[in-house]
Formats: sequence, structure tokens, C-alpha cells
Amino acid sequence: MPMVTPRAGLVITQSVRLRPGVYRLPAPASLDSALLTIRGRDVVVDMRGVTLVGVRANALPDEGRGVALRIEGGTNVRVQGLHARGYRVGILARGAHKLTLVDNDLSHNWKPRLFSLVEHESLADWLSYHKNEQREWLRFGAGIYLDSVIGGTVRGNRVEQGMNGLLLVRTDSLQIRDNDFSFNSGLGIGMYRSSANHIVHNRIDYNVRGYSHGVYRRGQDSAGILIFEQCLHNVVAYNSVTHGGDGLFLWAGQQTMDTGAGGANDNVFLANDFSYAPTNGMEATFSRNTFIANRVVGNDHGLWGGYSYESRVIGNCFGANRIAVAIEHGQQNTIASNQFDGDGTGIRLWADSIEPSDWGYPKHRDTRSRDYVVRENRFGGVATVFNVVNTPSFDTVANVRRDTVASNCDTRRLAPTTAYWRLPTIEDEPIRWPAREVSLRDRSAIVIDEWGPYDWRSPKLRPLDSTRTMPLRLAVLGPAGRWRVIAQRGVQSVSSTGGRVGDTIVVTAMPSQAHDWTLTLEYVGGVTIAPDGAARAAGVPVRFSYERYEPVAQWTVRFFVWADSTDPRTNADAFSTLLRGTSHLTRTESRLDYFTARALFPSLPRTRVALDATSTLSLPAGAHTLRTLSDDGVRVWVDDVLVIDDWIPHETRPAYATIRGGRHNVRVQYVQVDGWTELRLDVLRGVPPHAMGSPGPH
Repeated sequence: MPMVTPRAGLVITQSVRLRPGVYRLPAPASLDSALLTIRGRDVVVDMRGVTLVGVRANALPDEGRGVALRIEGGTNVRVQGLHARGYRVGILARGAHKLTLVDNDLSHNWKPRLFSLVEHESLADWLSYHKNEQREWLRFGAGIYLDSVIGGTVRGNRVEQGMNGLLLVRTDSLQIRDNDFSFNSGLGIGMYRSSANHIVHNRIDYNVRGYSHGVYRRGQDSAGILIFEQCLHNVVAYNSVTHGGDGLFLWAGQQTMDTGAGGANDNVFLANDFSYAPTNGMEATFSRNTFIANRVVGNDHGLWGGYSYESRVIGNCFGANRIAVAIEHGQQNTIASNQFDGDGTGIRLWADSIEPSDWGYPKHRDTRSRDYVVRENRFGGVATVFNVVNTPSFDTVANVRRDTVASNCDTRRLAPTTAYWRLPTIEDEPIRWPAREVSLRDRSAIVIDEWGPYDWRSPKLRPLDSTRTMPLRLAVLGPAGRWRVIAQRGVQSVSSTGGRVGDTIVVTAMPSQAHDWTLTLEYVGGVTIAPDGAARAAGVPVRFSYERYEPVAQWTVRFFVWADSTDPRTNADAFSTLLRGTSHLTRTESRLDYFTARALFPSLPRTRVALDATSTLSLPAGAHTLRTLSDDGVRVWVDDVLVIDDWIPHETRPAYATIRGGRHNVRVQYVQVDGWTELRLDVLRGVPPHAMGSPGPH
């Protein structure tokens, strides 16, 4: 094949080999164009040894732009060996037939900054995939994004440390196997109106956000695998899908919710590992599907199957879930030959007397909970075996209960022992999960920072308490090795100056520096891979640190309750008059950080609350940034100058203003209309690359 040097705007129409090398080539910002484009039939593009880099050195993960490689239509196109990083999308294909993507590495592309803290989450980080009729998913970016692709193979690719691994939109009949779509902050694999795909032997671990161990575990609609809106006859088999926000998140779609018709039906989930999700190992709702021989351990719910019908849950192993199987308003489902080990509740089935009035589904369908077959299940050490309410025709036969847990939940060892299930023939090779050591750890292995899930390949200091606790406990995480303290600033004492990875150290800051201190360690051990993908050989020292920076402040916060006559949306003058009057409640706070679905304080109502807060900040020399997170509206003045005006009610989002060092009078006004209350003001060192925050959705 002819040898071609990559360049911006290159269009490839015949088989070529791109000249190996590292090319720093930014892509056009628009997702309708690309750095490189392939068009035509029977085109092979060999990109082994080629690395495309779309951002400057030391760029943040949310600076990625554009599409590295675009495939426009065509038949029998093959792309092999590309390594692309620093783009919004690594490979985008539309309208292709018999597409082959093999051994490409699309890791370290765009992902948004996260705003949830150790102490509490932020609603800014919640995801929503509900709107995709106009291809809205593209705004989320992906390592690989396939739109209207029919037939082909996606094999041996890697997408890590981005937001999404592989997104399929109206894409059918692919063989997706032996890939690694792990450690992303959104989805491993996402599917929309995509059918008849085989997803086999992939690693799809740690696609998660919205988790702080022991504090909150909501997942924020991240998932290992998302199957969304009329996806039919897909086979998902022998995959490791652990530590996702959900392992599997299947939803029938808005069409079904509105009309009662259709669903994400007749998909088969066979011998996967859906363990250690903060929320549901498997969630499958408003649809008919089959779940056979899956391992589902250590989740909140093993299977959440609301409104599922005619589904088969057979030969799975559920272990140590709060509730193993929970189905509301389900019908004619079979739960047979499963093993339940140490779950809080084995099977919970029920129907509520009132269903949401804005759902079309119950207006078109019989949604009673009824007609279950529950047979030949084995319950070991399960506190509550059955919790069944408002569910007639509950047929139970030959279920066995014992007080002790007896299984290791390895369903790969199960044999087809009853008439209720037979192992489907997917392929000839033995059942295997492509598991690795970190996929077998429990849920405490999920560590989320401002850029997503930690991958355990480099050393890291993780706070075990609220970051404002003093003394502060820090866990030393990473691959096996040793560490030592090499620098400290503002630190009074450290419980140890050296040790092994896995240690916990206790740091006490100097009283005068409790708001501004840094501890730096050096690691020596095995091979490390930094969060930006930089690899270092075994024995090469690696520095890592923990820093706290929160300028001292004392806020005087006055709370007000407003009514129609003082509504800030319609009566601005009256609202201003209200804030100049007597407050409903006054408090002194060291930090503006409110997050709750309830009333902020017992003397305040839950809705229609405002606050006016004032403080004086003394900042060291240099540039700083004020960042607000607010739901519903916020305004900030610095020295009587309005610098943030995000006053029109909105869901949680960030806003920014730069500020120089020195002494400044700061005033914050916030209004809450209804729903959640969220207000946070952070002071950051320096200025972020994007004056108004990360581009795209959060």
C-alpha cells in the first residue's frame, strides 16, 4: 500500500498505510468535519504506529475538540492500529456497511470535569441520555461513535479515561468482542435503536461517577452498558462489566413510555459479571428479556426490573446485594434455578396503588403485578427470602432455603441442570470473563476524582474523611511499591514518613495553614501509567501529592422566604426590597456549600428560599477564580462589581469569574424556586482554560 503522511484535511479514498509517528494535529471544532476522512469501498487504512494528538501538552481532559477520524459511508472499510487522543471523538462512522475497526486505541479523549465532592455529590454531574432523535448523544463525545452502521466487526480496541467508550446509534449486526472500554466517566457501551449486535468477551469495568465510598452511591446514570430505546435481539455474553454506575441499564424508551408499544425486547444477557455497581447490577425496565448465568454480586439491587414482563431470570448467582431481585408491576416473569447468597432480600415483587400520572405506559397496558413462576432457587444466608405485595398468582415450587452461604457465585461453573434453562449456544469456545484483579475487588475500589474513575495504575492519595477534617487521614493507593515523604508545605506533622502502598497516613496542618497546605510523596515500585496515559518503567520514581486550598472566610448569611408578590422572576424590585429588610434566619458560615432536597434548616421552608451572603476574602498574589454551582439562580459581586450573573432559574451548572490576589469584599445572592437546593462557591488557584467552564454537557 502507498505510504501517506497524516495532515489536517487529508481525505483517503484508497487503501493506504499512514507513516508511523506522533503528529500533534488539532481537529476542527465542529463535529460535522474531521482531521482525517475516509470515503469509498474496499478501503484498508493501516495506522499502526501512528499517534494523533489533538491538544497542547499538559492540556486538561475537557479541552479535546473535534473528530480525529471520520468514515463517511462506504462498504468494507477497515481501520487498524490508530492511536488518537485529545479529541472530542476518536473515530466517527456514519452510513458504513461491513465496517471493521481493529486494535485502535482511542483512550484519553474528551471528558468533562466533575463537581461532586467526597462529602456530597453535585447535580451538575448527572447524565441524561433521553434525547437522541437528533443525534444528541454526539455532544457527549466517545472513543468510537457509530451512526447507521450495518454489519462489521469492532475487535481489540481500547477506550479508557474518556467519557464514553463505544456509542451505537441505529447500528445493527456488529460483532463487538475482545475490546477494553473501561475507566470512563459515562458509559462503556451505549446503544440507541440498535439491534442484533453480539457483544462478547469485552472488559467494560469502572464506567462510573457519582460515588463516594460510605457517603453516597447514586451512580448519576453512568453505566457499563446502556441499552436505550427499542434495541432488539442483542446478545451480551461473557463480558466483565463490574463497578459501573449501573452494570447494565436497559430502558424501553420514550416511544414505549408514551404509547405502551414496543420496548427494548428479546435481548439475551448470558454469563456476564455485573458486580459492584453503586446502584443496580442489572436494570431492565418496561421490556421482555432473558438473563442467564450472570454473576451479580455486591450491588444495591442485583436486578431492578420495573414493569418487565415475560422475562426469564434463570441460573444467575446473586450475592451480597441489598435486594437481589426487585420488580414492581411485573407480569409473567420466570425466576428459576438462581443462587442467592447473603443478600438482604432475595426477591421483592410489588405493585403500587398509584402510578405516575404523566406516564402513557399504564394508560395503555395492564400493569398489575401478577403471574410469577419462582422455582428451584437456592437461598443461602438471605435475611428475607420473599417480600411479595399485591402480586396474585405467585407460583413457588422447590425453592430451598438454608442459613449459610455456600456459593462463590462463579456461574461459569454452572451446568444446565433443570428443564427451566439451557445454556444458549453463542460460540464454541469455553465461557470466560476477561477479568482482571481490580474487577474482582469490592465496591470500595471505586474512587472518583474531578476527572472520573481512578484506574489503580499510578499512586494516589485519597482522603478517608471529609476533606475539612483535621487531622486528615489519607490512604496511599496504587500498584504495589513503597513511598516516602519528600516535601511538605504548611504541614505540622505526618504520622509516617515512609511505607508501602496500602498504608493510611494521618496529616496535621499547621493551625495557621489549615486552609492551604500540600504533602508530596515519592513512589517507587512497578510500572505506572499516569492519568494522562504517560507510562513509566518499574523502579522509576513517581511524585504524587495532596493539596488543600480554601481561603479563610467568614460569611454572614441572611435567609429570606419569598412569595408571589416578591418573586424574583417577575417582581425584581419587590425582591430587592425583601433582601434589604429583616431576614427570616441569619447564620455565620465558614463556607458557602448547600446541597439538599429538603429544607436547608428547620425554620425554613423547602422551596421559595433566597439568601444574601457577604464576606471578605484575603487572597495571595496571583490570579484566582471564583466558581459557583447553583440551582436555581446566583449572582456574585466583588468590590461592588457584578462578576457572575446566572440569575435565570436553571438546573445545576457552573459559572466563573477571575479575581486577583488581595483583599476583596464579596457578596453572593442565591434564589431557590423548587426541587433541589444547591449552591456552592469555590475559590480556585489560577484561571481554568475555559472562562465559562467545560464545554458541552456535565
